[in-house]
Amino acid sequence: MEAKVLDTKGKSSSSKVTLSDSIFAIEPNDHAIYLDVKQHLANKRQGTHKSKERGDITGSTKKIKKQKGTGTARAGSIKSPIFRGGGRVFGPRPRNYRFKLNTKLKRVARRSALSYKAKEDGIVVVDGLSFDAPKTKEFKSILSNLKLDNEKILLVVGKNDENVYKAARNLKNTKVVAADLLNTYDVLNAKKVVIAKDAVEVIEKILN
Repeated sequence: MEAKVLDTKGKSSSSKVTLSDSIFAIEPNDHAIYLDVKQHLANKRQGTHKSKERGDITGSTKKIKKQKGTGTARAGSIKSPIFRGGGRVFGPRPRNYRFKLNTKLKRVARRSALSYKAKEDGIVVVDGLSFDAPKTKEFKSILSNLKLDNEKILLVVGKNDENVYKAARNLKNTKVVAADLLNTYDVLNAKKVVIAKDAVEVIEKILN
């Protein structure tokens, strides 16, 4: 499929770019998307949650009352979970939420996400995205020219460009990512995916 290339002033340039049908026009696999997004969110979890169980509480271990005959619950010590200030029963412990997925499945998920965006007319190809200095004002001007200043966008650049990243990092609804770090969650989380012209080739090389 062909896509017109816009310049930074929002006007169509004379050149067009061909988007591979094997990436931007496949039948989306919803289950692959689900697994990839689930993994992305799980890998972001710190897993540092911890509550004190009865072994972590400071206090006497003396049995505070007899086992039977009181009419209340049995208690071994003041650290028992039945008392205020006692340990928590089966509380959260530090753990790692990460899990692995096959590389082929992750590629299918990214292709599916990009295909969804292409069907929704949510992909914009732009040429000439470069800055001599990181100026947020200039970046906002480009978004305004592209009529994307009120949209949640994902900008995909061909390589890590420090000036583009710094120019966009203060904007609430804008995220910049290098083409080789593109993930399913970011694609689906954005209203529009703005792809730099030189990033198209990188995406196709990785996902094919």
